[in-house]
Amino acid sequence: MSRASLSDKQKKSVDNTGFSPNSAAEGRRLVNRDGSTNLRKMGLPFYERISIYHSLLRMSRVTFILTVFAIYTSLNILFASIYFFLGADSLAGSQSATSVLERYLQAFFFSSQTLTTVGYGHISPVGFVTNVVASIESFIGIMSFALVTGIFYARFSRPQAYIRFSHNVLIAPYKRGKALMFRLATYKNNHLTNAEAEVTAAVHLTENGKTQTKFYQLTLEMNKINSMAISWTIVHPLDDNSPFSGFTDQDFFEGKLELMVSIRAFDDHFSNTVQQRTSYTQQEMIFGARFLPMYERSENGQYTHVMLNKINDYEVVNFDA
Repeated sequence: MSRASLSDKQKKSVDNTGFSPNSAAEGRRLVNRDGSTNLRKMGLPFYERISIYHSLLRMSRVTFILTVFAIYTSLNILFASIYFFLGADSLAGSQSATSVLERYLQAFFFSSQTLTTVGYGHISPVGFVTNVVASIESFIGIMSFALVTGIFYARFSRPQAYIRFSHNVLIAPYKRGKALMFRLATYKNNHLTNAEAEVTAAVHLTENGKTQTKFYQLTLEMNKINSMAISWTIVHPLDDNSPFSGFTDQDFFEGKLELMVSIRAFDDHFSNTVQQRTSYTQQEMIFGARFLPMYERSENGQYTHVMLNKINDYEVVNFDA
């Protein structure tokens, strides 16, 4: 099908995706592979555009631990500097320091003990001002550890789908025609039921010298399954009801296609609905291929082995065969 044929079916396009039809204002893609929107909000001060809580929940575990450690170290450096400039007499037990560095390190470790409310007792504050500073640091320490504990719990208890998607979208033989398909599976020991899939295609079209983005809700062979125990291959038949019926690999590439995928399911362990999103662009599309099986029966015949490392495996096929 040519680009003109696609124009005949534009009446089926949708405009409730939340994205703009103005292609000139779009970035490289609308949705990133991790499911986040490819947007940067501008026009307001940084502190108004950023939610610290959401940022701490979304960042990776390593980044989160390093962030907490950086904040902890920065607080200790701040209060150690205050104790240091208050003078050697402000901390009883630190007078034995023989160098400026040793004196600062003693102030730093006293700050660490105060911030964590450990208080070994080797060094203690002397004077009203030093005791006030130590009291303030203790209060900040209690509040900080309460906040960190709460965020740790929120990150640990937050329901996640734990779905892994195939790297590519395949144009594969389907019945007597072709179909667009990709594969997904859960990679943790969680069990998802009543899973629903929704796929929206964004296609960039040029009309009267102006490039616009048209959105199409793709009809799936099966948009809901009872259980995601093994894997799920999402299939969109390229039949007469598809906006891409008759498309060649060149047509898909020139259309700057992007598939926005949303999966919703019920997690039995959390007793909650979970959701995960991703997207595919035309660069991640393979024309003339089909997925290889990713599960097999165990040697003793008692189990089904799901080989998650094969979720991306495919073989090249000949449509004319």
